[in-house]
Amino acid sequence: MNKKISGRRWALAAVFVIGMLAFTGMAFAEGEDAPIHYGVLSLVVPLIAIVLSFITRQVILSLATAVFVGAIILNGGNVFHGFLRMCDQYIVGTVTDTWNVTLMLFILSVGGLIAVMARMGGTQAMALAMAKKSKNAKHALVVTWIMGIIIFFEDMANSLIVGPTMRPVTDELRISREKLSYVIDSTAGPVTDMAFISSWVAYEIGMIGIALTTAGLAVENTYGIFLETVPYRFYNIFAIALVIIIILTQKDYGPMYAAEKRARLSGNLVNEGSTPMMSKELDAMNVKEGTPLRICNAVVPIVTFIVITLFAMYYTGGGFDNTFSIETIKNAFGDCDSASSIFYAVIIASVVSIVMAVVQKIMTLREAIDVWMNGCKELLLTVTILLFAWTSGSIMSELGTGAYIAELVGGTVPGAILPVIIFAVSCLVSFSTGTSYGTTAIMIPIAFPLAMGINGGVLDSYAVLTIAAVTCGAIFGDHCSPISDTTIMSSMGSAADLMDHVRTQIPYAGTAAIVAAVCGFIPAALGVPAWICLPIGIVVLYLVVRFLGKSTKEEDLKKEAAQEAAA
Repeated sequence: MNKKISGRRWALAAVFVIGMLAFTGMAFAEGEDAPIHYGVLSLVVPLIAIVLSFITRQVILSLATAVFVGAIILNGGNVFHGFLRMCDQYIVGTVTDTWNVTLMLFILSVGGLIAVMARMGGTQAMALAMAKKSKNAKHALVVTWIMGIIIFFEDMANSLIVGPTMRPVTDELRISREKLSYVIDSTAGPVTDMAFISSWVAYEIGMIGIALTTAGLAVENTYGIFLETVPYRFYNIFAIALVIIIILTQKDYGPMYAAEKRARLSGNLVNEGSTPMMSKELDAMNVKEGTPLRICNAVVPIVTFIVITLFAMYYTGGGFDNTFSIETIKNAFGDCDSASSIFYAVIIASVVSIVMAVVQKIMTLREAIDVWMNGCKELLLTVTILLFAWTSGSIMSELGTGAYIAELVGGTVPGAILPVIIFAVSCLVSFSTGTSYGTTAIMIPIAFPLAMGINGGVLDSYAVLTIAAVTCGAIFGDHCSPISDTTIMSSMGSAADLMDHVRTQIPYAGTAAIVAAVCGFIPAALGVPAWICLPIGIVVLYLVVRFLGKSTKEEDLKKEAAQEAAA
């Protein structure tokens, strides 16, 4: 039966790709000298990447196919030239980008760090300590949620610290990997996006400055405007709130309920045939025989990583070049090089872990380095996916995918619904392109002048609300898109299958988005204060979970299974 289903999927995938290629060919039927207007063609790449991922569940193949077709389009429909440019221009260009290569090295190094900590017994000791306090699934997930909020300064660091730390605990308590990745993903991006000091602040402040310039306004106190948007980040706040509501009520719905039922009753933490984003070898790294389990062997490297990250962000942001003050701290974290900062941190943390292993005579220096290198190799899958995700993103940028989607809104939009429309379009752009940064760059220069025009050129709460709508839409798409680096990171940190994570998270992200639109952006555009919208939205979220959710308590699941067997 599974083979038949798989065959149908491959047949459907083949038909879909052939159809896209035929459509592309028709668009260039007039010849290379004809005017090239990408328009609808700019949607071909994200359609192939996303649809093919869902059909085949082969993310690398889907992304590679999308990149290939995109290269064909950019080369006037020439298949041969498209293939050559895919290899020597787009893929090589992605690898040689400083930000990308730094992040890829960071990911590989994280694998090495995790492997050494696991080999020393650090992660197991931490897991055992937390397991003693986390007596049930609810408590363990609450701890995970709190950790996700505490590590606010960098979303990637959040995913790659919280995931490996809590995964042994959640595995022991039969919590599905899908559930763990959802909790991680829904606290990482939303929290970092709203944090007063984080790696995202600088970028968003810069985009606000661009928006002000575009509207002909003086670029002053952009950080203050950023702070004003925080109460209006309805999707972010509701996404975080929905996580804790689901945890406390112990109810799930949609594919997540099926995943939790599978894990609790059978002990299968991932679906049969799934491919976790971290290999079995790294995921189940054996503690060296006879090694005493010490929590410090995990805590010290993790704390080192956090402290060095904060120090490096302050340093790369020019903090030491100015007098120490709150304003200096804000500016430093706003101007920092976050990729380099976390790379510095993981290398130093890795050195610390290796030294600890050697000093405690758990491993020789050669053994420790070998373990670290093996850990790096186990994350090549993640790096490969990111490589093709970034490459597809650069191609979509040249195609003008985001700009084309934004233009589809067009025309005059009533002021009462502009923020929610901006939110919806930003969701679509982010989901299609897999980048929150790119979505913000595309949408803010478009949305802000529209808001100012409707509001008579006054920089007030309405304009601030519109900016918040863009950033929220960017985060939503980032949560749900299989080509998003944050989605990939969350899957990696929890060792979940990427498409399983996407499939189970979409209903929850969609719930938060709908409530954000209905209870947040629409009433706020009509003048309802945020402090009224937020509690109403949280109550609505509770009611949704209350009536749609089904209990995932083990005793209730066993009772349901017994009833199904009897029937």
